[in-house]
Amino acid sequence: MGIGLSRDKVEPELRNFQMSGSEESAGEESKFKNRSSTDVCFLIALLLFLTTLICFLGYCMLNGSIYRVINGYDNCGNICGKLNNFNDKKEIGAECYGKSKINEPYHIVLRQNSTKEINRMCISNCNKYDGYRKFFNRCIPTKTQTVVNTLFSKTGLKNFFTEVSEDFQICWTEICYLCLIALALSIILLILFRYLVGLVVWIVLLGSVAVSIIGTVVLWVLWRNSKSNHDNTPSYLIPDVDTETSHTYLVFAILSTIATVIICLIIFVMRNRIKLVVQLFEESGKAIAAMPVLLFEPVLTFLFLAITVSLWFYFCLWIESAGRLTETQPNLYQYKKDGWMKFTRWYNFFAMLWMAQFAIGCQHMIIAGAVGIWYFKRNKSALGTPVLQSAENLIRYHMGSVALGSFLIALVQFARLLLKFVEKYLKKREGKCAECMLKCCNCCLYCFEKILKYISRNAYIQVATHGYPFCKGGQQAFKLLSSNVLRVAAINSVGDFVLFLGKVVVVIATVLIGIKMLQYKDGLQHMWVPVTLAGLFAYFVAHCFMTVYEMAIDTVFLCFCEDCEHNDGESRPYHMSRGLMEFVENSKRTLDKRSKRPDQTEADKNVPSISGDMMKNFSG
Repeated sequence: MGIGLSRDKVEPELRNFQMSGSEESAGEESKFKNRSSTDVCFLIALLLFLTTLICFLGYCMLNGSIYRVINGYDNCGNICGKLNNFNDKKEIGAECYGKSKINEPYHIVLRQNSTKEINRMCISNCNKYDGYRKFFNRCIPTKTQTVVNTLFSKTGLKNFFTEVSEDFQICWTEICYLCLIALALSIILLILFRYLVGLVVWIVLLGSVAVSIIGTVVLWVLWRNSKSNHDNTPSYLIPDVDTETSHTYLVFAILSTIATVIICLIIFVMRNRIKLVVQLFEESGKAIAAMPVLLFEPVLTFLFLAITVSLWFYFCLWIESAGRLTETQPNLYQYKKDGWMKFTRWYNFFAMLWMAQFAIGCQHMIIAGAVGIWYFKRNKSALGTPVLQSAENLIRYHMGSVALGSFLIALVQFARLLLKFVEKYLKKREGKCAECMLKCCNCCLYCFEKILKYISRNAYIQVATHGYPFCKGGQQAFKLLSSNVLRVAAINSVGDFVLFLGKVVVVIATVLIGIKMLQYKDGLQHMWVPVTLAGLFAYFVAHCFMTVYEMAIDTVFLCFCEDCEHNDGESRPYHMSRGLMEFVENSKRTLDKRSKRPDQTEADKNVPSISGDMMKNFSG
């Protein structure tokens, strides 16, 4: 009877516990699956923007020819090296327009200093004109060649490109080895961040403190020596320069002392936050180890950026070639652009900025979404394909949010560019006051761009993990960051510095290994060229890896802050690991509960346990 009553008492609680667990699991899945499209109007705006760009480019292509820029054209508008069969001579008014220049492929520009007139011609051979030489399909003054030859002769670089090509043939295997070494060093760096990040961070911090203390001591010693020399010398024999030097040592010693004290105090006060930075590095390492595909995502972003810049340059050639043939001087015709063609220049450049930021935003969203799935997944051994799921969420639901965030950043960058043009235009007409105002505006826009990029990154994290619209995601991110200011300061200072130091270490190690490998290579003439290329490749690889790591750290941190805010570890269990739970206030009781259940798996450590009294009644 007692057993029946005990079971009657405990079975409803067990059912409630099972229902709450299933509801929690359903809520965990719905966080990433039950979504709706966000900021659709901005995605439509982006598509309309690109469609309008295509229309403007079509207009320029109809009124232009890319060979006008590549080959050049004569005084009548005939393109050098082309057939030029046109039927609109009467409309244009140039009798010489439309003549074939297929046998005259070289373009030459003759300037008359007396009248400042320009004479553009298509010719068959550059040697017909004294003082000119062939350069691709142009005829340029030989004075340039003389200067270049003199410069190359004096510096020993006359046959530089030939020598470099020979060097590549000699040491191409070593260059491949250096690239593989850079990749291996980057992977080793990730392993160090995964397992020894605490040691790395504290070495960096204590090293900076040691350098500050040593610098302060040296400055005080220099000041004391200069002061003792002054005390032992009559005042009328002391030069003014030595007195000024002594005062300089004193000022720098005082400033260095203040800086050292501040650094020591910051490290002492923020020691617990620095421990949190170390733990975030470890958690990010776990996430990347669980999803190594994330390390290849920046390569796709780089390819998209390369395509974007290439298309922008190609469109620039068409835009610059566009124009209507207009007589600017007697018997001198030029292709003049109308207002729409000039507007297309700026429109095309803004499109390049927008699409570049759009690609970077997509990278942030994919990484943040995958890491968010990993963080909120209790059974991390059954992750599935979080990277593909994050990419699917981005494509199906959140392209509009990325379009909005990238548009805001591109708009600020475009405003900075316009300000630079205004500053350059007014450089010879402005006064000191206007120059100072322009520089202040440019500085403010630069700071605003940095702040906007930081907020956008964190807004992308909220959009990717919770499906918020961009503005709401930015608001939620700002709320979490503002309530954890000291933690954010520690992550942005210590974390960013450690990641930057990691890039520097990879590059320096690759360069030193390259110097050692190529030091005794027979026939190598310019060792610095392959070493420099290897260093650039090393920086690119390390930057790709560190970019993923940085975004993973930011994502884990925001998920941790939200986990602390919405859960209490008992009625609402945490999603965080045991290591992160040590940084939560009043979490000792939850940790004690976990420690009492050694048979519990890692996937179940966050599941609330049944109370001891319930278990006693059930067993009785």
